[in-house]
Amino acid sequence: MGWVSSDLFRRPTHQRRVLGARCYSRIVSAKHVKHQEPAADDPESQDTSTVADAAESLAAVTAERDLLAVEKAELHDRLLRSQAEFQNLRRRIEKEKVEWHEYAATEAVRALLPILDDFERALKIEAADKHYTKGMELIYQRLLESLKKLGLEPIVCVGQPFNPHMHHAVEKFETGEAADGTVLEEYQRGYNFKGQLLRAAMVKVAVAPAAATTDQA
Repeated sequence: MGWVSSDLFRRPTHQRRVLGARCYSRIVSAKHVKHQEPAADDPESQDTSTVADAAESLAAVTAERDLLAVEKAELHDRLLRSQAEFQNLRRRIEKEKVEWHEYAATEAVRALLPILDDFERALKIEAADKHYTKGMELIYQRLLESLKKLGLEPIVCVGQPFNPHMHHAVEKFETGEAADGTVLEEYQRGYNFKGQLLRAAMVKVAVAPAAATTDQA
């Protein structure tokens, strides 16, 4: 056998192994039969037989080498694919883990906002016991600072132009002392959390008087 069919390398791996084993077995059997034949008296015939045997052995080794090379390439490709799939899976899991932690932290902070509102409303009421008021202020400041470390950011509203993405207008007040659309008062503070809006602020917005609007028209 001095050549290997190209169709052999398009077969599945287990078929190539079986065919390779059969070819090798036939070559070994043929060599064994030739060695059992009586030696020819002609030296040239012996040399020709030796060369033929060497060529057949080389062809068998070459075929086996080519089969192993194909199998190696397939295994290497499978390894690379498996590694890529594993890396993608690990990145996806890490991303989902981070998103879950951020969602959990966001909801936990959101649940504490009504407590901050209660503190702010309580501190606006003047109490007779100054020490009690001072204690309330200290507790409120500690809670607010702890939430800020987690990523809570109060939204500054009063004196700022009305922003529908951050402000919720619950009242409009006609006045000529402030520019049209200016936030005059904050009824409930708004907050961002890690750069994202957590709660819009409830505000009172200035509106230009109707007479001034008519004159401008």
